[in-house]
Amino acid sequence: QVQVEESGGGLVQAGGSLRLSCTASGLTDDDYAMSWFRQAPGKERETISCINMRNGGSIDYGGSMRGRFTISKDNAKHTLTLQMNSLKPEDTAMYYCAADVDSLCYEYSYWGQGTQVTVSS
Repeated sequence: QVQVEESGGGLVQAGGSLRLSCTASGLTDDDYAMSWFRQAPGKERETISCINMRNGGSIDYGGSMRGRFTISKDNAKHTLTLQMNSLKPEDTAMYYCAADVDSLCYEYSYWGQGTQVTVSS
């Protein structure tokens, strides 16, 4: 059984940093991709970045987050990390991670419950 769990959200002042973590348990090898998403109230879900857990190749979906958010992985711990710097109030959202067992960064079979990030001005 695969479980995905995010952690590290919280309240931070504008200009500050947060580091989110996501752990995928139950995946027995590195042949999958994981992505970070976010969704603010009343807005559509945004894809932040995707990384191939085997070869480290990543896709940065950019936009307003480019240059401020960095995705990384730790295969030994089956962990995905999102380092968020220079946070802005508009980064306030629920942040999710998900696993794509086809490694295509396209269809995600396993989702976490999300972790809330709130940035105060």
